[in-house]
Amino acid sequence: MPSSISKNTTTNNFFSRTTLSRFVMSALLVGIAAGCSNNAADATGNTSVVNAAQTKDAPAKASADNDSAVVSALQANLKASGIEETIVSAVPTDMDGIYWVTAEGLPSFFTDKSGKHIIQGQIVAVGGDTPVDISAALAANTAQEALQAVDKKEMIIYPAKGETKAVVYAFTDADCGYCRKLHSEMDDINARGIEVRYLAWPRSQESVPKMEAIWCSQDRNAAMNQAKMGANVQAPSCATPVQAHMALGSRLGVRGTPAIFTEAGEQVGGYLPAAQLAQAVGAN
Repeated sequence: MPSSISKNTTTNNFFSRTTLSRFVMSALLVGIAAGCSNNAADATGNTSVVNAAQTKDAPAKASADNDSAVVSALQANLKASGIEETIVSAVPTDMDGIYWVTAEGLPSFFTDKSGKHIIQGQIVAVGGDTPVDISAALAANTAQEALQAVDKKEMIIYPAKGETKAVVYAFTDADCGYCRKLHSEMDDINARGIEVRYLAWPRSQESVPKMEAIWCSQDRNAAMNQAKMGANVQAPSCATPVQAHMALGSRLGVRGTPAIFTEAGEQVGGYLPAAQLAQAVGAN
């Protein structure tokens, strides 16, 4: 992931997505308790009949297991259908002939060995003591690796007070009501031992300049505080990671704000009151 990216025409490209991008984003189900929509379908909980499937017994395959032949086949099939997307990896899963695909700027999905089919949603393994949600484990592993790769200097961080019991990553937008509600509880969140690392996720083109101004401010935390209270933050133009954060969010399936992830890559939801957030991330 690049350390920074300046303002350019990629903003327009991001909001006018390709055919595959729109298809994947519209069909994706992300469990967000409360959040602001980014003009995609409303965030919703998982409606599968196996909602209680466990993930801890389904370790994700390492990216080193990437099957380049599947990547090439999928890339060729997409191109033949007039779709230009960059496929990063295709990793074998516990289900024979099914691969977990990571692509630039897209939520991960499944494909078959021929790369002719795009499969979305849960794959749940049964037959053991409990159902195991294979897809959730793979998605968490993808998010964990991607978030760990982001330089801390690119994020706006609110450290825990006292002992750090948990770290969360939050994709945020200055104009989102639920983001502002979460931010209003920042002192309480930090006091509970939770460090919050903000990444930029402007939900519209109109929000991009404000988010870039926050990241260009000499005191980013102060600028973020002001923006969350409705102030129109201004700052000299500079190179920012806003576009890179937007691409990362798309890759992780973010489609509303706030989108909160744990260090383990699990998405715990959208807005949660401080006490519930602490419970969700084990910071009680």
